Amino acid sequence: MRRLYNFLRQDLILANVLSESSGVTAVEYGLIAALIAVAAVAALSLVGTNLSGVFTTVGTNL
Repeated sequence: MRRLYNFLRQDLILANVLSESSGVTAVEYGLIAALIAVAAVAALSLVGTNLSGVFTTVGTNL
């Protein structure tokens, strides 16, 4: 009887974990944040390269 109780209890715990959706939402927000970070790094590196060229040109002309 005790084994049946433990088995059913574990089954209910597993069902609760699998039906929990807040963890999925957190993962989705994490993926969105990672995508934004990658886009920001790419944009800043491109702007930084172009900005470096502008400063070099201005410095040379002065």
